[in-house]
Amino acid sequence: MNALNTLNTTALLLIDFQNDYFPTYAGAKNPLVGTEAAAEQGAKLLAVFRQQGLPVVHVRHEFPTVEAPFFLPGSDGAQIHSSVAAQAGEVVILKHQINSFRETDLQKVLDDAGIKKLVIVGAMTHMCVDAVTRAAADLGYECAVAHDACATLDLEFDGVKVPAAQVQAAFMAGLGFAYAKVASAEELIAEAL
Repeated sequence: MNALNTLNTTALLLIDFQNDYFPTYAGAKNPLVGTEAAAEQGAKLLAVFRQQGLPVVHVRHEFPTVEAPFFLPGSDGAQIHSSVAAQAGEVVILKHQINSFRETDLQKVLDDAGIKKLVIVGAMTHMCVDAVTRAAADLGYECAVAHDACATLDLEFDGVKVPAAQVQAAFMAGLGFAYAKVASAEELIAEAL
């Protein structure tokens, strides 16, 4: 793993933009709604971070068992999608839990680099993005979430079907209430992050 650039205190955190979440990826095991559009916005942020020499951290999820429904160990579906793939020198954290901080060295990597603020993008909004944002805020990081650079899917609970757009809105409203600044990728770029 390569060290982050220690001269900057803001890092881009890309969560689980992996092939199994992309409907256009042949054989995707858990396609989300709007993954391609979210990754496109995430790629815009990624380009800005790279141009400005700001730190970038990719997080990739693999379940520890081949019986998992998606992100199987060593599978192509568990690889980071080519649209936002890591470049040489960018940190990639492998996780096996929903919360990217749990049982990984993510916090150590960020703290060793002096990171104080995180710009968070990725999938799924209602699981891993939500979990990492709440955990990061609890650990004292200032968080911003690019809502249009995150993707989720339709859910159902107790017979109530919830479309992905409503899942997205509910989770972003919750994060924006107390855990993060929630804005579009363009807004975050315009505000110089």
